[in-house]
Amino acid sequence: MFSAFERMVAMRYLRSRRQEGFISVIAWFSLLGIALGVATLIIVMSVMNGFRHELLSRILGVNGHLSVYGDTQSLSNYDELARRVQAVPGVVAVTPTIEGQVMASANNQATGVMVRGLKPEDIAKRPILADNIIIGNIADFHGTDAILVGDKLARTMNVRVGDPINLISPKGNVTAFGTVPRMKAYRVAAIFSVGMYEYDSRFIYMPLEAAQIYFQVPDGVNYLDVTVDHPDNAKRRGEAIRVATGARNIFDWQQSNSSFFTAIQVERNVMFLILTLIIVVAAFNIISSLIMLVKDKGRDIAILRTMGATRGMVMRIFLLSGASVGVIGTFAGLLLGVLFSVNIETIRQGVERLSGTNVFQAEIYFLSKLPAIVDWNEVVIVVAMGLGLSFLATIYPSWRAARLDPVEALRYE
Repeated sequence: MFSAFERMVAMRYLRSRRQEGFISVIAWFSLLGIALGVATLIIVMSVMNGFRHELLSRILGVNGHLSVYGDTQSLSNYDELARRVQAVPGVVAVTPTIEGQVMASANNQATGVMVRGLKPEDIAKRPILADNIIIGNIADFHGTDAILVGDKLARTMNVRVGDPINLISPKGNVTAFGTVPRMKAYRVAAIFSVGMYEYDSRFIYMPLEAAQIYFQVPDGVNYLDVTVDHPDNAKRRGEAIRVATGARNIFDWQQSNSSFFTAIQVERNVMFLILTLIIVVAAFNIISSLIMLVKDKGRDIAILRTMGATRGMVMRIFLLSGASVGVIGTFAGLLLGVLFSVNIETIRQGVERLSGTNVFQAEIYFLSKLPAIVDWNEVVIVVAMGLGLSFLATIYPSWRAARLDPVEALRYE
């Protein structure tokens, strides 16, 4: 496409000489802008993908894909209903669950927590809980006084395995003197860490039998937690369960967390739009630097034309000169962005050690580690956008160079 002569002249124009120093500086800033724009886009998209994946995997690991509620506050015939739900094609697991908010206190520390009652065998079937027991043994999770607590909650309340925690429910016992809050001490059987701050600092698990006694629903549960074959099939499986069981109150994970994941998607789209402007600005820098180069090289263009160079050759020379800046910048940004994304957690830890500050607080960002997942389809889109804008930026200056009249150029030199 480009002859050796055109490549030689284009590369010569990219090398700075004293009188062209300012033009070269603009070209270098254009290259740097495109590289930073492409790298930043890749890094931000990777982090947003990592956030969504990690949050989704943890939320759907701790919770199911569907929640089946009864017409009243408790399901009394939950065993029969669970069998009918389990028989629906695509349903993987059905977990009877009791849930309630209480106050937990220990060692002069008190905080609000969410208590969930599950059968010990159901806890063992959830890898995100069973495989993330960091202290203690899940085999001790049985009886009427054993509980599992998150590591952040255990650290806040300064408790270890075997220590007691008092749980206080506002829905207490009614006496002649009024309602007395219900309080009971439970033994910490094990401590878990699922890697999501919300669960590690606010959730307590107890055996279903103990939860039925504590929340005073001896023959029932609050809802059935249903896991299906794939999260994307939740809505379809929910309709099948509604038809098979007649249950009317069925909610999928998208309904339960719609505002959360919608906010992430909106933020992701806005960040993509804003960061694209960096590449657009760099592309305008390419236009300005090439226009200045064409003006500065008017005499050279005229001499090339009188020596037999065609307008097409002149246009290709400046196309190659400008596009080289965009291509080098785009692939430099690709390399920088991918390397940064792959090693982002190590970089974060290094920055925290050097600065002595916490740049990624789990209390704010929900996760304990900074995640990043490189989506190569998105990387291809970003690289194509960088290259496309770079090539488009060279068309007008190159066209102006090709249209330059040699006689006029030499007359005013």
